[in-house]
Amino acid sequence: MKKFHIITFGCQINKSDSEKIAGLLESLNYKSVSNMNEADLVVVNMCSVRQSAVDRVYGHLNNLKKLKKKNKDLRTLLTGCLLKHDFNKLKHKFDYILPIKSLPYWEQVLNKDNFFYYLKPRETKSSQELKTDYLKTQAIYGNDFSAYVPIITGCNNFCSYCVVPYTRGIEVSRPVNEIVAEVKQLIKKGIKEIWLLGSNVNHYSSKDKNSKPIKLSELLKIISKIKGDFWISLTSCNPIGFPDELIKTISASKKVSHYISLPAQSGSNEILKKMNRGHTIEQYKKLVRKIKKAIPDVFLSCDIIVGFPGETKKQFQETIKLFKEIRPDMAYVAEYSPRPGTLAFNMKDNIPYQEKQKRRECLTKTLEKIALEKNKQYIGKTLEVLISKTLKNNFLVGKTLNYRTVKVKNCSELKSEQYIGKLIKVKITDAIPWGIKGELH
Repeated sequence: MKKFHIITFGCQINKSDSEKIAGLLESLNYKSVSNMNEADLVVVNMCSVRQSAVDRVYGHLNNLKKLKKKNKDLRTLLTGCLLKHDFNKLKHKFDYILPIKSLPYWEQVLNKDNFFYYLKPRETKSSQELKTDYLKTQAIYGNDFSAYVPIITGCNNFCSYCVVPYTRGIEVSRPVNEIVAEVKQLIKKGIKEIWLLGSNVNHYSSKDKNSKPIKLSELLKIISKIKGDFWISLTSCNPIGFPDELIKTISASKKVSHYISLPAQSGSNEILKKMNRGHTIEQYKKLVRKIKKAIPDVFLSCDIIVGFPGETKKQFQETIKLFKEIRPDMAYVAEYSPRPGTLAFNMKDNIPYQEKQKRRECLTKTLEKIALEKNKQYIGKTLEVLISKTLKNNFLVGKTLNYRTVKVKNCSELKSEQYIGKLIKVKITDAIPWGIKGELH
């Protein structure tokens, strides 16, 4: 039996894709191994969102070259989010380069010595349908209590800094029946947390068997009616196309997490315009106010890019001001990274790296203060927590329904490992910037 090893870079969508890849390879009688040195096939699932992620792939090339010298039968395969620029440079560094959306056809390729295929992002309708076919592949999920379910792929926004439309293509939603069938199967297996995935998950749009339009709010209602003890989480949302009905559905459902990832990217209208974000900061703040009014305990996550070409210190201060106004619970702050093929790549990257770092650190400190103040509000409360892992000294770590991280001291007679994947009651006793602490209730 041949063995495979997968190296995954990037977001939850890439992680989900790797689970599909593992499922396909196991169906072809490959066996997964954690040690790359034991593999007959090494799959690298690439991310191109930032140059640092691309550099990590290039950083693996020497290791792969050494392994191939030791094992002449070793095959290497590159997939994932791949720009044409990198496809051309990496073409002869791997035995195979295959689009993830062609996954159902990998079996026909893996018996060849090598094969390179780049699927253009602006596909025809027939190849767009191919784009969701691979999502039917049975995944090998990463654990027994949480699972990723992609519901929409691609992006139509073409933000000036982003490669996703060029690597994933335009938005295509999965059929409702496929999603519901997969979710039901997961709930039967005892999965407690189901992540519905998409680059713009709130743009989900499909039809049921009677051709009735189904948006994300309707899909959430359908899934919420499935019997079982589970949560539904969403990532990632977009400020554009976030209707009041969706806010109402999230607020009303006892099964939908009150975690909302809502990227802003900047607090400056001038920078948002250069980013081609399609919304103003006033529109963003109005949406956040609506969400917080309807869902008071919402856990708001916000993405920000610092050091975008031409960003002045005054414009950066507008982002600091935004943080103080919307008071996010968490934020992913990234330094601007020029990406070939995007509109921003032609703009002068005139912010020094040291200044980008300084701005990122400044935002992080602002967030740290806000997060600590918000976490302190939970001291004395009892919350339901889904335990995901254990730490040294008999500690457990998990998440609340609104995605707040909880560290729990296990003082019971049960071993800590027995709590993994379980929903337990925790009394909160302390707060830190990036989470809360508690004890078994």
